[in-house]
Amino acid sequence: MKALMFGWEFPPHILGGLGTASYGLTKGMAVQGDMDIVFVMPKPWGDEDQSFLKIIGANNTPIVWKEADWNAVKERFEKYMNPQEFYNLRDNIYADFSYKNTNEFGCVDFSGRYPDNLLEEINNYSIVAGVIARTYRFDIIHSHDWLTYPAGMHAKSITGKPLVLHVHATDFDRSRGNVNPQVYGIERDGMNNADHIICVSELTRRTVIDKYGQDPQKVTTVHNAVEPLSQEIQAIVPRKRKDKIVTFLGRITMQKGPEYFVETAARVLQRSKNVRFVMAGSGDMMNKMILLAAKRGISDHFHFTGFLKGKQVYEMLKSSDVYVMPSVSEPFGISPLEAMQCGVPTIISKQSGCAEILFRAIKTDYWDVEAMADAIYSICTYPAMAEFLQKEGKAEVDEIKWEYAGQKVRDIYNRLCGF
Repeated sequence: MKALMFGWEFPPHILGGLGTASYGLTKGMAVQGDMDIVFVMPKPWGDEDQSFLKIIGANNTPIVWKEADWNAVKERFEKYMNPQEFYNLRDNIYADFSYKNTNEFGCVDFSGRYPDNLLEEINNYSIVAGVIARTYRFDIIHSHDWLTYPAGMHAKSITGKPLVLHVHATDFDRSRGNVNPQVYGIERDGMNNADHIICVSELTRRTVIDKYGQDPQKVTTVHNAVEPLSQEIQAIVPRKRKDKIVTFLGRITMQKGPEYFVETAARVLQRSKNVRFVMAGSGDMMNKMILLAAKRGISDHFHFTGFLKGKQVYEMLKSSDVYVMPSVSEPFGISPLEAMQCGVPTIISKQSGCAEILFRAIKTDYWDVEAMADAIYSICTYPAMAEFLQKEGKAEVDEIKWEYAGQKVRDIYNRLCGF
């Protein structure tokens, strides 16, 4: 089985859970001996793990024919692909895109992030998808999240191969219901043209059916999972601290409910001063949260770390006594699994997809700051409760494996391809 996957990010250079999920799922699928995945992303950096898949960069794919000396191609592209592949891709340019701004090799530059001209990058990515779809042989197309839906649709229109959309979030989640019409249009168009839709939770599945008018028979839930901890991560020994550490880790945006974390912290600190709160991450609400913490008079017990990645995430988790995810609308939420994997007692909102599969985490409504404060205070105060959540939470999460999710995706592939 050969799959052409379109994604937007991939470790170690990630900006959120999408890259983590893409890595986990593809690695989990790779244990199937006959699974062959070509993963397309806007801008690879050259240090991605390609031991179990092949990565193609949209920024390394020509859309305008230009003379290119072998040595120059080798110097520019050898880090990312066999230089011959550049010429193979160039042979499949299918239209005149000379009006596009391209470099000396005829390639479009991509930021590899989420820039202000994101819609333009999405369109350019779909153009590149046409060249890639004409160059490689595959049985099925798999597009991760709305940014790649146009690319998946273009590849399907060219080849007639089945298209699977993987919904990691919808704009209803990201905007708290204040939906961007352009984004909604892209999402709905992709779903209408897909042969099957995978959602990361039943919560997301219901949104796809109810808000986007999709046939329930066409939509399947495949919950996310978590990668086993590496030896390097297992070897991290946190510094011992006198105070308890309670951590929020994620994008500081509307969807994640950061203001509820701050309000909860204020209530806990009314009962105990031996607790410190950490908001790890970055986002458009960060300055508001700094001001809110100051307004509540808790700045001396509240810390902002900025964006963390890789090993830094696990250093933070292993230093924590409690992990809290108060998301307003969380399609899944991998970070609680990572926290529980590290033996950190975890509190999650009932409005998160991972609440469907986690039974050794405390669940509260995102808005119920009193309940969250009670849970934090109890974990920090009663060692037996903390120990139970540490031990049982880790045991539960250790059985949530990507290879199981990968097999469910493969079953969907097999049905669509008639294998």
